[in-house]
Amino acid sequence: MRPFISFSRPLVIAASLGVVAVFVGWSSDRLPGAHAYHSDAELAAFRGADIDLPLGRNRYFAASGECHGCHGPDTVNNYSMLTADGVDVNVSDDWRSTMMANSARDPFWRAKVSHETTVNPAHKAVLEDKCTSCHAPMGRYDMYYRHAGLFSIDSMVASPVALDGVSCLACHMQSADSLALNFSGHLIFDTNNVVYGPFMDVFGAPMASFVGYDPIYGEHIEHAGLCAGCHTLITATADLNGDLTGDHFVEQATYHEWVNSIYNTDTDPEGGVSCQGCHVPRINDAVVLSANYLFLQGQSPFGMHHFAGANTFMLELLKNNSAQLGLTATAAQFDSTIARTDRMLKQNTILLEANMVSRDADTAYIDVKLTNIAGHRFPSGYPSRRAFIELEVLDGAGNTLFRSGGWDPSYEVIGHDADWEPHHDVIRTPDQAQIYEMVMGDVNGNKTTVLERAKEPLKDNRLVPIGFSTSHASYDTTRIVGVPASDTDFNHGPGGVEGSGTDITHYHVPMNGYTGMVTVRTKVWYQAAPPRWMEEMFDHSTPEIDLFRDMFQAADGSPVLVKEHSFVDLTTGMDDLRELGVRIFPNPVVNGILRIEGLSARVNSIEVFGLNGQLVATHRPQGAASWQLRLREGRGTYLVVIHAAGRRFVERVVVL
Repeated sequence: MRPFISFSRPLVIAASLGVVAVFVGWSSDRLPGAHAYHSDAELAAFRGADIDLPLGRNRYFAASGECHGCHGPDTVNNYSMLTADGVDVNVSDDWRSTMMANSARDPFWRAKVSHETTVNPAHKAVLEDKCTSCHAPMGRYDMYYRHAGLFSIDSMVASPVALDGVSCLACHMQSADSLALNFSGHLIFDTNNVVYGPFMDVFGAPMASFVGYDPIYGEHIEHAGLCAGCHTLITATADLNGDLTGDHFVEQATYHEWVNSIYNTDTDPEGGVSCQGCHVPRINDAVVLSANYLFLQGQSPFGMHHFAGANTFMLELLKNNSAQLGLTATAAQFDSTIARTDRMLKQNTILLEANMVSRDADTAYIDVKLTNIAGHRFPSGYPSRRAFIELEVLDGAGNTLFRSGGWDPSYEVIGHDADWEPHHDVIRTPDQAQIYEMVMGDVNGNKTTVLERAKEPLKDNRLVPIGFSTSHASYDTTRIVGVPASDTDFNHGPGGVEGSGTDITHYHVPMNGYTGMVTVRTKVWYQAAPPRWMEEMFDHSTPEIDLFRDMFQAADGSPVLVKEHSFVDLTTGMDDLRELGVRIFPNPVVNGILRIEGLSARVNSIEVFGLNGQLVATHRPQGAASWQLRLREGRGTYLVVIHAAGRRFVERVVVL
């Protein structure tokens, strides 16, 4: 066994080891320096004095700097917060560069709050109190529990604990009583100086001594309902005069989208996946949870506090303006979170398929199918977020025959309607683009980006998760809007079965007589902060709006490429091999051997291509009536091209 850490005075812990635990807590005002069994240098290291995280506490909540000494990097002993391979997974440093950690300093959010209160100044106090309930919960709820009135942005700015954003205790102090029962920032905290975690057997004396909280097991800490209080938000509607109408608008319903999916752990405990399952990914390594105590054993599974979503744009903006915003994460830490977020967006959101259904000299019929594999809508969350499809068809010389859904130098979608782009089942012209988004409408049915003016969505065709049902009890908060009934494949699979989580966009591309080879390129792009969404806010000028405008305009607003797919089509409208007497079999190929029979003197050559256009094999019959080819292992689709009598005959072959 490794030796105990050497303290300036002996520290003996754990009666199970035959010793006696002696702890003296902080002084009554819980300021540093009162612990009797550590030197000042040790106390400073434990409490994070050199890592810029905020220290101190208000009546109910402690700032993240109070937790960093034990749950940050173990720079002294290199023992805790490490995987079996020695990788540092400390929760403090993983968390500090996330959107959660910077929620109260987020300049977009602050500008938006300023926008809302500028439009409706009479509602300023209520709006700021509501917005801070999720973005600065440890400040807002400390005031709430002290019955000290509404919490303001000014109060938040003056409070280091509030500016700590969605910090450690903003999640770990939430009570099971609030589990999936309260939304719109209505959170319930256990104010009995306890901290909930996922482990039953923990050594809690140091936490009780240093920061005054008892760590206890809370099953609810791993349930998606823990996230529900902030990630379903229903707002009151005001008309254009600022008068409340009594209506309500679902600004976001990420939690309810998850409820209405196959991932719901309440309906499928074994097969479901909670929010934490993706955003606090577990590893099976036994990780020691606290520094400075070398007798502690690791706990497993361990949830890494990555909190990766999809918003790389804002993370880049935060990193590039870190000093001005007063952020604590380093550029390297931001880069780690950006990489995780980019990976989450590209690997865990959608699947993309594209194929040529049929083609003649007049029209190419191309289907692009997206499948949502996220546990909620894609995109989800704040209503500025959108995804769109770009489809480009090139001729054999690389010239563009058709393009839909590209983006211009201002980062706006080409062909976007002046107001908002409708959902398309079929796209026939370059000025039509498939954009998956929510568009908010005010009391007059006009598009708005003022949240308090939103009455109902004019459009919400964001991809729903697998298992989503319009008959589910939560559908009133997760409605599909603006998708015409004629689009029968939106969230419907073969046989019309609901819940596929898919949508197929049908492209009817004019070919204008062209019958040669074409290359079809399909891309799906994501934007967290589209430029047009900012226009209404940027019409106003406040310190918060002006600050964000400068940062936004200096940022790279390029959409993020989520998925791409390309294929080559050689079809010329003549794919019937029967007139040649040629048979290509089996199709599908199940053993890797493709056979072609019925070859005659009319057949000049055979070419086999992969869908990426790569030539796989060629053959000249030279009198032989048959030919066979072993295709490479693995599933795939191939194009077999028969050259005969000056014509090309094409057949697709699938390998299973």
